[in-house]
Amino acid sequence: MGIHKTKIGIVGVGHVGAHCAYSLLIQGLADELVLVDINEKKLESEVQDLRDSVVYTPHNCTITAGTYEDLADCNIIVNAVGNIGLIAAGDRVLETEFTIQAVNGYVKKVVEAGFDGIWINITNPCDIVTRQIALLSGLPKGHVFGTGTGLDTSRLKAILAKETGYDPKSFDGYVLGEHGKKQTVPWSTITFGGKSIAELVKSDDKFQFDLDDAAKKVHDNAWVTYNGKGCTEYGICSTLARIVKAVIHDEKVILPTSAPLDGEYGIHDIYVGVPAVVGKDGIEKVVELPLNAEEQKAFEECCEGVRQNIRDAKEKGIDVII
Repeated sequence: MGIHKTKIGIVGVGHVGAHCAYSLLIQGLADELVLVDINEKKLESEVQDLRDSVVYTPHNCTITAGTYEDLADCNIIVNAVGNIGLIAAGDRVLETEFTIQAVNGYVKKVVEAGFDGIWINITNPCDIVTRQIALLSGLPKGHVFGTGTGLDTSRLKAILAKETGYDPKSFDGYVLGEHGKKQTVPWSTITFGGKSIAELVKSDDKFQFDLDDAAKKVHDNAWVTYNGKGCTEYGICSTLARIVKAVIHDEKVILPTSAPLDGEYGIHDIYVGVPAVVGKDGIEKVVELPLNAEEQKAFEECCEGVRQNIRDAKEKGIDVII
């Protein structure tokens, strides 16, 4: 039996895809990276630049420019196809037509070539595109999922760290719902030292900040980044690398992702951001948080908002699967 090697494909090497490739490379998470992009000149340049960095990375990694068919034997495919300029108005849903058309154009080609691994979507609107890839690919439940509220959760913990002075890794909890405007922060389940933040703001001097304002910043800080540099890069590539690590090492770790709901939280047939157990089979279990009535209502409204975005896209003539 040969030594197992990890082969990861990335489709789309713009700001996000290229940074994801670099993050995987410098963390030593791939033995082979296959990059695919319709812009051949950009693809060639990213492959060359990454190759030039390998001598200083944890271990050797083969980096190639490939076709969709070359992704067939990948362990993991990352979908990072997008047009970031389309969301300049401040809503990720504005990218729907472009990104749905993109995945419609290549997903079946990859599956027909023989791919049967794990597919992780980054592209916006994350929850809608993740669902589309899952339905197009026909892969087993949980083998297709998205970064979802992983980045939003990181932003939340960064805000809590800034407000309190504590390390962001000391906070437990997750942002739920859409990776977008409708996301929600269930404060009763966000904890520090086993105590909920909702309680700590009432009793601890270090936690004297407005919860509604903090939740708003989770969403708004994405646009602070975007408005200054025209994209987001470091946060999302770090999120992706953490998820990939969980898959290739079969960690069975709980991470916030865009996962399929099949009755969890009383919701069916939709992908949204929830905590889930991630391992070699992708999403192995959705974790249900003990939401209070108000938080449950907010989450349900968020899910309905994602459904409405799908319906709206269909009415506009976008070829999204209902």
